[in-house]
Amino acid sequence: MPGIRIIAGLGNPGEKYRRTRHNIGAVFVEDLAARFGITLAEDSKFKARIGRGEVFGHDVRLVLPTTYMNESGQSLGAVQRFFKLEPAEFLVCYDEVAFPPGVVKLKFDGGHNGHNGIKSVIAGFGNRRDFVRLRIGVGHAGDKSKMISFLTSVDMPRAEVDQVEDALRFDDRVFEELFSGDLQKAMTCLHSSTEQQSE
Repeated sequence: MPGIRIIAGLGNPGEKYRRTRHNIGAVFVEDLAARFGITLAEDSKFKARIGRGEVFGHDVRLVLPTTYMNESGQSLGAVQRFFKLEPAEFLVCYDEVAFPPGVVKLKFDGGHNGHNGIKSVIAGFGNRRDFVRLRIGVGHAGDKSKMISFLTSVDMPRAEVDQVEDALRFDDRVFEELFSGDLQKAMTCLHSSTEQQSE
């Protein structure tokens, strides 16, 4: 498969959402930008903050949609069409309620599993699902009726933030394998470095 050329982080815009569980994907990509000195500038044609730079010797663009989560596909679809990329060249990072904090997994293809951001991305890619996902565990509210508040209205507790940050300090070889197009090696490296088993 092709190597990853775009790393996108999903979230909601505005400071009030920044520390919520739903924004963990966006925060991860912002941290990547800071780590590699990549400036993220707002670009209205993409409805995103976007920056380009070198990550482990590879030319990569980082993208943070400035839409609300459920319209993320407007942004990523525009990026895909403008740069004439395949969905498989995207790594989309987002919160995953199926995993507890501290669990991070890679996945290729599949449905949206109720995640409105991923549902929108699939639509934005012309109903194509063949992109890579970095699923960052944030836990579950325990009651479906409380899920929206759990994800968007409450700041993530410090203890959970620490668990997620520890899990996201995975081996740099994960990125190197993703950029080289070897997803299986990237998955093996990630899941072994975080002492997890692939699904």
